[in-house]
Amino acid sequence: MEPMMKRTELDQTSIDELWSLHVEVSDLLQQRIHEEKLKLEQRLKLLEAPASGRRRYPPVSAKYRNPDQPFETWSGRGRQPRWLVTQLRAGKRVEDFRIKKAAGGR
Repeated sequence: MEPMMKRTELDQTSIDELWSLHVEVSDLLQQRIHEEKLKLEQRLKLLEAPASGRRRYPPVSAKYRNPDQPFETWSGRGRQPRWLVTQLRAGKRVEDFRIKKAAGGR
């Protein structure tokens, strides 16, 4: 890259030469702005791309518990678990398995 022109050199330059310098600088700036814009758009695409095809949902607390196996719970979303389907076929209600909230909890 050539060194910057000194102020005295610019003062002695003709209008035609200054205009051609202006056009050259404008073209160079447009080219660099375009290149930077492309780089930023590529980086933005990387940030927007989800890690997987599924949307992330916030964790949901369990609302129902299997009394026979207390570690088996269900949030009430998605398919009903086998243990609950079996109990429902046996004549019980979904509400029979609802987890009781603590008295001081929200």
